[in-house]
Amino acid sequence: MKNSKVKKQKTTNKKQMHKSVFFAILLIISLYFLYIIYLLVREPTDIFTIEEGKLYLEETCVGYVIRDEVVVQGDNYKNGMEQIKNEGEKVAKNETIFRYYSRNEENLKSQITELDAKIQETVKSQTDLYYSDVKLIEDQIDGEIEKLHQTTDVTKLAEYEKQVKQLIDKKAKIVGEKSPSGSYLEQLNNQRAQLEKELNAGTESVKAPKSGILSYKVDGLEETLNVENFSTLSKEYLENLNLKTGKLIATSDECGKIIDNFEAYIATISDSKESKEAKIGDKVQIRLSNNDEIDAEITYISQENEEETLLVLKIDKEIQELLNYRKISFDLIWWSHKGLKVPNQSIIEQDGLQYVIRNRAGYLSKILIKVKKQNNKYSIISNYTSEELKELGYTSTEITNMRNISIYDEIMLNPDLSKVK
Repeated sequence: MKNSKVKKQKTTNKKQMHKSVFFAILLIISLYFLYIIYLLVREPTDIFTIEEGKLYLEETCVGYVIRDEVVVQGDNYKNGMEQIKNEGEKVAKNETIFRYYSRNEENLKSQITELDAKIQETVKSQTDLYYSDVKLIEDQIDGEIEKLHQTTDVTKLAEYEKQVKQLIDKKAKIVGEKSPSGSYLEQLNNQRAQLEKELNAGTESVKAPKSGILSYKVDGLEETLNVENFSTLSKEYLENLNLKTGKLIATSDECGKIIDNFEAYIATISDSKESKEAKIGDKVQIRLSNNDEIDAEITYISQENEEETLLVLKIDKEIQELLNYRKISFDLIWWSHKGLKVPNQSIIEQDGLQYVIRNRAGYLSKILIKVKKQNNKYSIISNYTSEELKELGYTSTEITNMRNISIYDEIMLNPDLSKVK
């Protein structure tokens, strides 16, 4: 009995000891992770891994879109307009782009439709007249109707519709000539011809005065903001236009315009150091709202005041992307550069040369590097070529033993030179 109690006590003690050891280990692990978290929060890692990157020097600007554009409007613009060519479509000079309706177009079309029904009904009533030439025309009509069902092109639709009407007229004429009701059909056809003549006489087709992009987005600034004389532009002038950034230009139902599809311009005001130092002919880039980066050239500069400069940028891409807008927000990119990207805080300077401190398995090495481009936070760096090192005064032996930096190398942030061996 006594031995049983002793064994039971020993078992209990072992369990308690195991629990104590477990909780002690758990506590140590918890304290270790808390310490790691504390270090990360207190001071983030001081090692940076080099990767390929792209560096920009850019600013966000508001721009006014200026195009070489000609407004096209006919005499009957109050009658309403039918678009023959679509928004943003490229058109040739003298190509018909839209037409104005006849003043009584709906009424005339309604009368023609009624006459067509009467003509068809009269033709169908002649069940004993199945001449081969009539059957041929019917097959042609079916073919044109099938084309109508298979196309969405406005121009082709009008063409097929016209051919169907001509075939129906031809069929009616043949049946009329060979049937007792011929005089009645002739009368209907004459009425229809007269209505069509009246309809066509009242419509007005408008042609493109030059080749380019067709747009129905007309805002009344086509002549005000033109490409002829940028010297009329100023900050005050542009602001007094009272345009809203990013607002879509409304579609006109009275006129259209033809836009030069080869180039457009963006006028903007900048207060950056780069704008003050810019020169006509300088190449830059702009980033539009769709994130496309396109090349641009500075074609006009005017110093507004001590702080601000007016720039006019010429572009020859994404012109259709800007058809809907007059005032936009965009990024003006003064330069961009690709290469090994590192934080500025990893670079140290000695005797006019730049270095980074590489960390390989705890061994720190000072590596000579060339800073190619730099902004406020990052730099694009590279290694010196042998020729460049010779110009700096290094010997052939020193060049051979020179350490180079490469992608995925680990470098120190805010390096301490006293720790470099």
